[in-house]
Amino acid sequence: MQVPRTVRIAIASDHAAFALKAELAVALAEWGHAVIDLGPFSDARVDYPDFGYALAQAVASGEAERGVALCGSGIGISIAVNRNPACRAALVSDPYSATLAREHNDANVIAMGARLIGPDQARACLSAFLAGPFAGGRHVARVAKLSHPTL
Repeated sequence: MQVPRTVRIAIASDHAAFALKAELAVALAEWGHAVIDLGPFSDARVDYPDFGYALAQAVASGEAERGVALCGSGIGISIAVNRNPACRAALVSDPYSATLAREHNDANVIAMGARLIGPDQARACLSAFLAGPFAGGRHVARVAKLSHPTL
């Protein structure tokens, strides 16, 4: 299942998730999306915050509409992405949590851990994330507080 229109999607990882990043970038392109690969471009050791910050900037600036953040556990890179108030990165491990991330939290970045999730499950999560709409309604005020806690 894919989004019915082409979406610009930035993808970034650390060295531990380099192979998964490559697989998901191929899947995204096959699904018809424009992929912005922010690296790394080898499996040489790198620091996940650098790539999380770059992904967050791409989403916050509008260069990308959505983001895919990957590291060994998914935890560190999701923390880095969420430092940007324009980003709502959700760490997911199954398609249902990916659906809820979009539906309830209007997540614009999906984060996954390459050491915790296999490529088939990662593709299923990504597909659910991209297909899921934001429900709006009662969730709008809550989502607004994620970027502006004083609301």
